[in-house]
Amino acid sequence: MSVGSLNAPKNGGTHLARLTPRDESLFVEAAWLYYHDGLNQNQIAARMRISRASVVNYLNEARARDWVRVHLDSDVFRGHRLAADLCRAYGLLDALVVPDDTTGPETAAASVSRVTRAAADWLPRLLEPGDRLGVSWGATVYQMAQQVPYTPVPDLTVIQLLGSRPAAPGFEAEACTSMLAHRLGGQCVNLHVPLVLSNRDLRDALCDEPVVRGQLEALSDCNKTVLACGTCDADAHVVRSGILGADSMADYRAKGAVGVVCGRLIDGNGQPVFAPVEERMIGVSLEHMRGKEMGLLVAGGPDRARPACAAIKGGFVTHLATSTQIAQDLLEMAI
Repeated sequence: MSVGSLNAPKNGGTHLARLTPRDESLFVEAAWLYYHDGLNQNQIAARMRISRASVVNYLNEARARDWVRVHLDSDVFRGHRLAADLCRAYGLLDALVVPDDTTGPETAAASVSRVTRAAADWLPRLLEPGDRLGVSWGATVYQMAQQVPYTPVPDLTVIQLLGSRPAAPGFEAEACTSMLAHRLGGQCVNLHVPLVLSNRDLRDALCDEPVVRGQLEALSDCNKTVLACGTCDADAHVVRSGILGADSMADYRAKGAVGVVCGRLIDGNGQPVFAPVEERMIGVSLEHMRGKEMGLLVAGGPDRARPACAAIKGGFVTHLATSTQIAQDLLEMAI
């Protein structure tokens, strides 16, 4: 691990707006002693003549402001044996596998957090000047976007791949795209239309509007994408956001649907499972998601191995960030 700059842009701590320059200098000093000089918390407390609890608070505030960021070297996790096995089994260009917590039961949220953190550190290294990065939606993608280090990529364009839909705060497609564009210093192209319209004629008319047509042309021209593949259970994101009902989802599962890519259903081989609602949707097609120079799939949490396998088989994925357990499940599916 390496430590990020103490001068990184600030995203705001819990109560720092009222702090004096003297207060802030204490945070900087504690962070420097801990991360740069390698002193432990007791040694810092003695050096600064404060309590150990104050040291802990100072370090937490420095992290909250993004003054310090611990960087995970993605090369280490890409060199994991399971990562190499995944690349061989599925023809991936690269994979990153982070360890599961083996000290006790790991919650779904903790598992997702581990994977999104690793993917966030990896993503900037996968981008080059002039790239056009298409961004999917959902909790996984947004969590990853929040953790991407401030790494400006020259002439980068970040593009929203599907229209907007009410969702839990932060999970909306426009929020995922805007956050990544901010973190990567790229131009943001949001798709300023609803994801689902009330009828097909309205959808077609809106797509013919010059502004919308230009945005749709931009999203179809991405050379790289970042996505998650959702599940098809009753608690799936497309169900919670009202795109499909739970009963309808059960019917599509019976027809072979196992995953969701940008709001569209796919079967175990990554082929479309058509849902009539797609005729009223505005967003990237599955065909335009295939065969990209880079398609980074972020797969973390329970029941994600089968959707991930489908997305890989469907040609939507070249790079995979996942956990040990999902990697092992994927390798069993490949046999």
